[in-house]
Order: sequence, then structure tokens, then C-alpha cells
Amino acid sequence: MFLGHFAVGLAAKRVAPRTSLGTLFAAAQLADLLWPLFLLLHAEHVLIRPGATTAAPLVFTSYPYSHSLVALAVWAVILAGGYAIARRNGWTAPLVIFALVLSHWVLAWVMHVPDMPVTLTGPARLGLGAWRSLPLTLALELLSFAAGVAIYLRATSARDRVGRIGLYGLLGFLLLIYFASVFGPPPPSERAIAWSGIGMWLLVAWSAWVDRHRSPARMAA
Repeated sequence: MFLGHFAVGLAAKRVAPRTSLGTLFAAAQLADLLWPLFLLLHAEHVLIRPGATTAAPLVFTSYPYSHSLVALAVWAVILAGGYAIARRNGWTAPLVIFALVLSHWVLAWVMHVPDMPVTLTGPARLGLGAWRSLPLTLALELLSFAAGVAIYLRATSARDRVGRIGLYGLLGFLLLIYFASVFGPPPPSERAIAWSGIGMWLLVAWSAWVDRHRSPARMAA
């Protein structure tokens, strides 16, 4: 899943209105932000196999440090705990961040074929396999994204043109990336996947910048 992870980050703004959208996106996508780093370090591996599923030409052979349930629980504690120490403004936002990190595994479990690791070294691999059906994949991605966008728009209001135009630019760019990944050619190499994945950190920065130009709806009212 791609858009769905951003959708839960957008929706989380309603629960944690003073937390930056960049932080919420980083939490929801932490697994995919860490994954390219582990690919470059040759600690995790993926095979490019067109037709592996109708929605993704990838076979995830090993990614326990970024995507296992146990690893994500540890990363969730680290990120949420670090945020709590840095901000010192209650536990609502840290708990939301913790849940967002773990949500990545749950959403990926729905989409992936049984390749989602549970532990770092154990053999258990889970997945419901929605990626086997392109119509189902598109429906889940686009409907969840639309819901997340709707919740975010109701939870915030633009303070200026950056908050309005910048947001729609970000949302449009996310859709463009998603459709290119689904309908475009497969990536040429594992290394290319890694470097393009590192580029996702720019989306975190972009969302944080846009969110600074928006206010919680209740504050604006």
C-alpha cells in the first residue's frame, strides 16, 4: 500500500491537531522510509519480477528490520518516545504516532501476499494478498486516500495560498507517484528502488511545510 499509509497520516491530524503533518507522515511511512536505507546496506533485499502480482512487480525476500511487526513495535516506541520527550505536551500525540507506525504493518498485511514478517528471524509470513487483484487494490488505495484527505480538510483550514495550493500540489503529486508505480515500467534495479525510496523524505518535508501554513479548524473558528 502507498496512498493508504498517507491517508492514515492525514486522518490522524483530527486526533492530534497540533502535531505536524510531516511527523504524522513520517510515522505512517516509517517502514518505507527505513527500508531503502537497509537496501543500500544490503541488510534487506527485494527482487524485481514483473507479474509477481498485478499491482506490484516486486518480491520482498527479506525486510525484517524495517517491516516486521516486532521491529515496527520497537521503532514505534523509539519515535513516539522521542516525540514525547522533545515536546512534553501530553501523551495523545505520542500514542497517535505509536499507532501510526504500527498501522503500516496492518495495511501492508492487507495488501501484500504472505511475505510480511512477524519477527526478526522467525519463519512466519502473513498477508491477505489484495495486490493479486488490481481493481481491489485501486479501490482500497483511492477510497482510503479520499477519506484521509476529506478528514484532513475538515480538521484544518488554510491560512494562506501556500496552505491551500501547496496542499493540493502535494496530494496531486502523491497520486502521480502512485499511478506511475502501478502502470509504469518496473524499476531497473534494487539500488534504483533504494534511492527513489530515500526521495520519500522530501514528501515528509513538503507536508511539514504545507502544514505550517494551515491551522486546526477549531482554532481558525
